[in-house]
Amino acid sequence: MNNESIDLAVNTIAHSRLNKLNFNGLPLNIKPNNEDEGYAIQEVLHDRLAGRVAGYKIGCTTQVMQDFLNIDQPCAGRILAAECFESPASLPHDNYRRVGVECEIAVRLGCDLPPTGAPIQVETIRNAVSCCMAAIEIVDDRYVDYTKLDAPTLIADDFFGAGCVLGAPNSDWQSLDLAAVKGRMQINGSQVGDGIGAHVMGHPLEALAWLANTLSRRGHGLAENDIVLTGSIVETHWLNAGDQVEVSIDGLGNAAVSFV
Repeated sequence: MNNESIDLAVNTIAHSRLNKLNFNGLPLNIKPNNEDEGYAIQEVLHDRLAGRVAGYKIGCTTQVMQDFLNIDQPCAGRILAAECFESPASLPHDNYRRVGVECEIAVRLGCDLPPTGAPIQVETIRNAVSCCMAAIEIVDDRYVDYTKLDAPTLIADDFFGAGCVLGAPNSDWQSLDLAAVKGRMQINGSQVGDGIGAHVMGHPLEALAWLANTLSRRGHGLAENDIVLTGSIVETHWLNAGDQVEVSIDGLGNAAVSFV
């Protein structure tokens, strides 16, 4: 894609998001043909949205989510600082077209990971993580029919990303086996799903390493204080107005949000 095509694609997606319209894909002449082109659109999109980026979300890191979306590889999106909330949070349900939630292990980086360090190994990633926390990823089905959109197009639009709610940070996370910890999600007091950290690419830090190396191929790195959502260990659940959500991760605590 040339710069003009990228700019037209960005204008189309930004108009849809800023005006809360249902997105029906991109015309063929400005549609990304592969993941790299999708990420190229995503990068420019956030300049157009004019919001500070707080970090990244990684989607499709678990078999349950790959089966749910029929996409067989991880996909990343950016998280805007204005859409990153501390638990417990109360958010307007009508801020979203069709809001959903996911149960995740989130990390905060304690140092920069520049692209010059690639390929980045899990041990390097481990030493760069300052804390971990339970998190709720907020996703928004802002599409006419997402099943008819391919991965590059969804990547261009942050892969459903609409923010997150973060639990209290745990700086003693190194004492935990993140692959073995169990997470669960409740909606209105009833458990709707559970899973373990190993469901995320074998280990949540493998997902983080995947992100660092994916960014490095485009000349980008991760920065100190970036938040990264490593992927949902529970299938996405879509919400009604008034629903209350709580996720808990063994050893990392809870995160809660209500949609009013």
